Amino acid sequence: MAIIKTIERFRVKPRWVFVKITDEDGKVGWGEATLEGHDLAVEGALDEIVVRIKGLEANNIEHIWQLIWRLGFYRGGPVFMSALSGIDIALWDLKARRLNVPLYELLGGLVRERCQVYCWIGGDRPADIEAAAKARKEQGLKCVKMNATEDVNWLDAPSVLDSSVERLKTVKAVGLNAGLDFHGRLHRPMAKQLAKALEPHQPLFIEEPILVEHPEALKQLAGMTSIPIALGERLYHRWDVKRFLEDGLIDILQPDIAHAGGVSEVKRLASMAEAYDVAIAPHCPLGPIAFAASLHVGLSTPNFVILEMSLGMHYNTEAGDIDLNTYLKDQSVFAIDAGHVAAPNKPGLGIDIDEEMIRKIAADTEPWQCKEFYGPDGSIREW
Repeated sequence: MAIIKTIERFRVKPRWVFVKITDEDGKVGWGEATLEGHDLAVEGALDEIVVRIKGLEANNIEHIWQLIWRLGFYRGGPVFMSALSGIDIALWDLKARRLNVPLYELLGGLVRERCQVYCWIGGDRPADIEAAAKARKEQGLKCVKMNATEDVNWLDAPSVLDSSVERLKTVKAVGLNAGLDFHGRLHRPMAKQLAKALEPHQPLFIEEPILVEHPEALKQLAGMTSIPIALGERLYHRWDVKRFLEDGLIDILQPDIAHAGGVSEVKRLASMAEAYDVAIAPHCPLGPIAFAASLHVGLSTPNFVILEMSLGMHYNTEAGDIDLNTYLKDQSVFAIDAGHVAAPNKPGLGIDIDEEMIRKIAADTEPWQCKEFYGPDGSIREW
């Protein structure tokens, strides 16, 4: 028996929320419930969940997932699913640690020995792209991702299109492949133009070219371009995703393991996507626990293609000395070799958490607030 004894949550810099589950034997599992800019809401949801699952058998991961999902009546959405994600990831880590095997062994075993990764360049707004791309290449990366645009209105100047194309050409000249994140900043008229302008330069993918609340516009765009369309960070479970698969609106699914129901749901989403010949590329500009969990999913998933990694990301450096490896005792576990990160061989998530560091930083970490962006006319623009 592995009875859940305690569940703790930790808000830590730069903008992450970690979950620790301890069973009655003193065994521990770690999860991540980060939802950028909404710490307090997720923490409230966690507090509500904790009282319902303490004392339950921790090995019954699916039962606990279904209990949280179905017996709350109201379900879905980013806050609720992020809280559930933190619990689910921690339970999988705990179970694999108790069995003394890496998590991927419980997910069907390895289908690959390492996962290709990419990192971000250019900050929240594109800047110093060439220098950043060269630095990433020196780290051993083969692929990067960057914002496609600065600010874009419903209709905008041709220079907006030109600057996006030039940034892509600059990065490819360095010798890297690049995915372009539209971040939902484009509306349909500009997305149509920009996709056509980018097509000859073959980006790896275009991410969230249009917000997911406009599936009819995505369908039109999908029929106009040969560039793979990637999205999924703002889809939170299989019922959100199914219409995008059924309607052929997506080529690369990007679920976020800390937003979309944890390991359990992301594995289900990957299987759904495979049935539609859609690849999976987990979204993960988050902390080490979410990255490790995503890595195990990628290692055990046939239609996995690439994984996002927040190493050296701009918001980490803004927080001082915090980075992806800060809360790890062994900081070599995520080493990049020829653009890939190797399968961890330790039990559970395969990472050794520095709990002392977590508790120290959590003691004075304030909630992180979403950034605000405005256009020249003072109107709100997408982050």
